[in-house]
Amino acid sequence: MTSAPARPDAAREETITLGGGCFWCTEAVFEQVDGVLAVESGYSNGHVHRPTYEQVCSGSTGHNEVVRVRFDPDRIALPEILAIFFVIHDPTTLNRQGNDVGTQYRSGIYWHDADQEAVARAVMDELRAAAPAGATPIVTELMRESNYHPAEAYHQHYFARNPGQGYCAYVVAPKVAKFRKVFAQKVRST
Repeated sequence: MTSAPARPDAAREETITLGGGCFWCTEAVFEQVDGVLAVESGYSNGHVHRPTYEQVCSGSTGHNEVVRVRFDPDRIALPEILAIFFVIHDPTTLNRQGNDVGTQYRSGIYWHDADQEAVARAVMDELRAAAPAGATPIVTELMRESNYHPAEAYHQHYFARNPGQGYCAYVVAPKVAKFRKVFAQKVRST
């Protein structure tokens, strides 16, 4: 069986999985990035098959709250995706983002192929080299994505559907505003 040749006008797609604290925050930002085709909240890199939100929140599954970011590398390159990622969360706090504490909130880049691993490693090395002496080190884990499971439907597009909810208004909205300010040229036009 032969596969059909790729259409020359078809967009290339790539997927990277990122853990930067609560997935509502990370998802809300990446849904506004020009060149991002889709964002899905989920759980990865734990040991329980098909975990639930409650199981992940208990800290017993080993999973991280993550977003799978599907993007067009002809419109936004992986280093740009990672630059946004490192600005919208604190990669120097182990198992914590603000008041969200637990292993499910750890900073992580979960690659899908060796090229992504090399790019992520290079970006992290550049950040470490540029850090001032005595700066708190980056604790972002860099691993192949494994045991991924999508989050429940009510978590998907959470900020877009619930902008007035307390956590969204006081935690998610400031991260979105920071992205829009720092990366104004990367904000998707509506």
